[in-house]
Amino acid sequence: MPESPILALSRLDPVVLLSLAGLFGLFIGSFLNVVIHRLPKMMEADWQAQAAELRGEPAPAREPFNLMHPRSRCPHCGTPISAWHNIPVISWLLLRGRCAHCSAPISVRYPLVELITGLLALAAMARFGATAAGLGALIVTFTLIALTCIDLDTMLLPDDLTLPLLWLGLLFNLWGVFVPIDQAVVGAMLGYGCLWSIYWIFKLVTGKEGMGYGDFKLLAALGAWFGWQALPSIILLAAGVGAVVGIGLMVFRRHRSDVPIPFGPYLAGAGLLALYFAEPISALFQPG
Repeated sequence: MPESPILALSRLDPVVLLSLAGLFGLFIGSFLNVVIHRLPKMMEADWQAQAAELRGEPAPAREPFNLMHPRSRCPHCGTPISAWHNIPVISWLLLRGRCAHCSAPISVRYPLVELITGLLALAAMARFGATAAGLGALIVTFTLIALTCIDLDTMLLPDDLTLPLLWLGLLFNLWGVFVPIDQAVVGAMLGYGCLWSIYWIFKLVTGKEGMGYGDFKLLAALGAWFGWQALPSIILLAAGVGAVVGIGLMVFRRHRSDVPIPFGPYLAGAGLLALYFAEPISALFQPG
């Protein structure tokens, strides 16, 4: 019987394994850029089709548009991007951050997402190795990066990402990869219920919505991966950093207090800290 891919990877020299993990992360980061750009547009098209159906109208005609089709192209001139111009980080540097055809600027966020994804993939292998926990760490990391960027762009945390993340957390913890399954189930329940309760208390008191349902589902997913014990530190870290950033925006950029700020990126950042630094964070928040 052939050995499993994880077992085969575990036999590699550590330097080779980390190099492969970083390279893999760079290419996944390139794919995440596609997800970040296209998934909200796919959701909007689906909403328009559903709205047309409710009105009894035919769905708006549109070309096939998903994560695979059409090929990536320059948003300015529409020229398809060749494989040689789509190498993570390197192509952006060689092209000096501009389209090869029309010289329009290419956002620096594309190579940043690729670089951060590559570095965090390397960190996942360094922290957990070629194990089930390492695979889980990669899944959590990649999903949280995509959710962070989408929430910053659109104030949305798509169910297409948060719900699979939740169910995969429970699946991994059926075998206690990160925490026992009972702690994972309670973590998912409390993660959702905690923010749901805060949402309704805030709405009843102020008449305003303080956060979206996607935040509930994201915290539920983090609870499913890391257990209910991790939730207090995740919430405190996310709320603390979010408050500091929000005050900074109001002071230095005159951000109006009534303009919402996405909470998902802070939850995602706190989740990554819980993944890689669970023990020191737990010790930091323990009483006494």
